[in-house]
Amino acid sequence: MARLDTRSVVLHARGAGTPLLLLHCLGVDHHFWDFASALADSFRLLSYDLPGHGGTAVPDAPYTVEDLAEQAADILRRQSISKVHVAGISLGGLIAQRFAAANPEMVDRLILIDTTPRYTDELRGMWAVRAKAAREQGPTSLIEGLLPIWFTSAALAINAADVRYVREALAHCSGEGYALACEALAAADLRADAARIASPTLVMCGDDDIPSFLDAARWLEAHIDKARFAWITDARHASVLEQPAQALRLIREFLR
Repeated sequence: MARLDTRSVVLHARGAGTPLLLLHCLGVDHHFWDFASALADSFRLLSYDLPGHGGTAVPDAPYTVEDLAEQAADILRRQSISKVHVAGISLGGLIAQRFAAANPEMVDRLILIDTTPRYTDELRGMWAVRAKAAREQGPTSLIEGLLPIWFTSAALAINAADVRYVREALAHCSGEGYALACEALAAADLRADAARIASPTLVMCGDDDIPSFLDAARWLEAHIDKARFAWITDARHASVLEQPAQALRLIREFLR
């Protein structure tokens, strides 16, 4: 399978210091990480829109998580960046796992957030359903079902700014771009990569995420040699958006 395009991807950078690559989750864009802008006082924050998301074109063929990780490495090499911290949430967390396993010399420290090395068989089937809905009706049709997975009822009740951002991003996401990412997630199995991750790793997860992600977080901590674990309290799948102060404190402490 051909590599994903890198030359047309816009890499957004701010701040100074050790580069910190931030990989967003499904259906949104690099603005997901706006909450982390305070980290620019210590790090050079790097982010971009994944294929078929935000300003990045929809690929003309299916791709894998391995392709996404290879694309990330190519983007960094094109900028002559040879060493980074990497943080990824959900889809971005799968990319981060593969990136760290395939490019250990490039990763200083790794942060995996609300992610998994492999979805359960039940959830693998769910991705096919979501991909079909995204293609036929658009990601907008999925919003009301997704928001209670991403956010606690308290955040939804006040329609917090993070909830509004996710709603708007999903509404503007390409149906085909979303569907291709769903199919990459359904096929992913990165369990063998865990033993190849050499960098110190922080595994973070919202304590109210769905059970399979809670189980996956514990699995990652147990199978990555230098991993430690931290809960983000009172948060669901979009844990770092819902509880940014907790998230930033944990990230700073780990990267320090």
